[in-house]
Amino acid sequence: MKILLVEDEERAATFIRKGMSAEGYDVEIAYDGRTGLSLFRQNEYDIIILDVNLPHINGFDLCRLIRADNEAVPVLMLTALDSITDKADGFNAGADDYLAKPFEFQELLLRVRALTRRNHSKSKQVLQLADLELNLDTKTVTRSGKRIDLTTREYALMEYLMLNKGKVISRVDISERVWNLNFDSNTNVIDVYVSYLRKKIDKDFSPKLLHTIVGMGYVLRES
Repeated sequence: MKILLVEDEERAATFIRKGMSAEGYDVEIAYDGRTGLSLFRQNEYDIIILDVNLPHINGFDLCRLIRADNEAVPVLMLTALDSITDKADGFNAGADDYLAKPFEFQELLLRVRALTRRNHSKSKQVLQLADLELNLDTKTVTRSGKRIDLTTREYALMEYLMLNKGKVISRVDISERVWNLNFDSNTNVIDVYVSYLRKKIDKDFSPKLLHTIVGMGYVLRES
């Protein structure tokens, strides 16, 4: 289990990471909201723990930004702000739970376990970006509810891009992960398959999702 902890108090962050690590969790710390948002967008986490009074982006706004990108990941607010209004603000921002400081570590641990257990039990094997969906169980792709037929190689490329949506993926990465080959700079096979895929998922739909980043690679995102 991987936790993103966004907490500007170094002692509190160290205490939480030490305790969670002892329970088998992998904890990554961000000491401000801007760094927390950047880490969230670069990595996959099983749960996110947020303070509210954070530099650059406060916890409520950060939770809203996280929810705009991911509706499923559990978010636990952990803050000294403990009024009913504060709690309402947290839940309205998209938090799944709210724990006031000071707190007992055992209670934090129990809440984290409950949230991750609940999330795993209801999670679907479906990756989604805008109206594009990829079902990992049935190996099917749809856009706006319309089935898109892909070849085996096109599906493998589509799955890799969806698993890394929002990230710029180089041609070298695609060659190694999808084709399982050492990259040959003289071949344009990857560009050809990206073109095939773009015609199928983007040509008749809006917005366009598969973008070329010149000199860097490809990215699957809404804009």
